[in-house]
Amino acid sequence: MKLHISFAITLIILVLDLVSKYWVESTLEFGQVIPLTGFFNLVLTYNPGAAFSFLSDQSGWQRWFLSGVAGSAALLIIYLLNRYKHEKLFCLSLSLILGGALGNLYDRITLGHVVDFLDFYIGAYHWPAFNVADSAICVGAVLMIYESFRKDKAENIQNKIKQ
Repeated sequence: MKLHISFAITLIILVLDLVSKYWVESTLEFGQVIPLTGFFNLVLTYNPGAAFSFLSDQSGWQRWFLSGVAGSAALLIIYLLNRYKHEKLFCLSLSLILGGALGNLYDRITLGHVVDFLDFYIGAYHWPAFNVADSAICVGAVLMIYESFRKDKAENIQNKIKQ
């Protein structure tokens, strides 16, 4: 995948994430819940930690630590996008992850927390609220795992043919 296509995908994810967070923050008050279905709400919440609110109860050092991790990951992803540009699915997954990482990094640096608003639930059990960036990171990770199994299977078939 050409590098400019990877960056275009990254930019689309970043813009969708930032626009959706801006809309939610301008529409809802913190903690406000808008039920949309029997399993999904819009809710404005802030996460100063990482996934599943990991480190959210810390004193504030996690903001810069997680920003450093995200920034380092972004640099590594850009390197990998350039190095493996011939592997389209791998680059697509990296582009999604990069867009999500940059969206959450922007929040961390400018706000000190990540804006979350998608609340899925079953009965009284609520999945931790998340956002477009988190969704892109998860989809990218699933695609990367799928691609690794597909690649392993192709290599196993080639090895069997050689034998």
